[in-house]
This record gives sequence, C-alpha cells and structure tokens, in this order.
Amino acid sequence: MENLNKVFAALSDETRRAILGQLMQGEARLSDLAAPFNMTQTAVSKHVRVLSDAGLLVMEKRGRTRHCRLNATGMKDASDWLADYQTFWTRQFDNLAQHLIEEGH
Repeated sequence: MENLNKVFAALSDETRRAILGQLMQGEARLSDLAAPFNMTQTAVSKHVRVLSDAGLLVMEKRGRTRHCRLNATGMKDASDWLADYQTFWTRQFDNLAQHLIEEGH
C-alpha cells in the first residue's frame, strides 16, 4: 500500500503528469524534459526524483547527462486499485438504469 500512496502522490502534480506524458513518446534527457517548463532544471530534477521514487520512471546517468524512461509497470497497482472502483460505479449506474426502467421513466 505504501507504493500505491507514492504513485498517487506523484501523479497528483500536473508537472509530473506532464513529464510522464513526455516520456510516453520515448526516453528523454533530463534537460529535454525540463525545456517545456518555466522552472529550473533543478526543480524538474526534484519532480523526476519523486517519479523515480514512486517507480514511475527510471533514470540512468550516461556520461554527463541523465536519461529518463517511463516505467509504466509502476502504474499497474494504481490501475488495478482504480479498476475495483470502476466496477462499483458501473454496478451503481446499472442499478439506477434498472430502477428507472421499473419506474417507467
């Protein structure tokens, strides 16, 4: 459950979600990830560290540059947890639809 908390905490920030969106296109250097944001590379590095700690990306140092790539398997626990609630809500909507049919609406 601790890792699930880290994943949701990491995903709660729009900058980190945008970084993950960039990484869906493929591996990127840290400096390239920082380019679209109005913040220092150090600030972006902190976001990358949170994502890495949550298991959502892998960072590798090559020479003087750091390269990042998406680790989508880190989202699987979150996806599985959310899927349980999707089943709940689908059942609720099905029950509402059945109720409306029975009431003649």
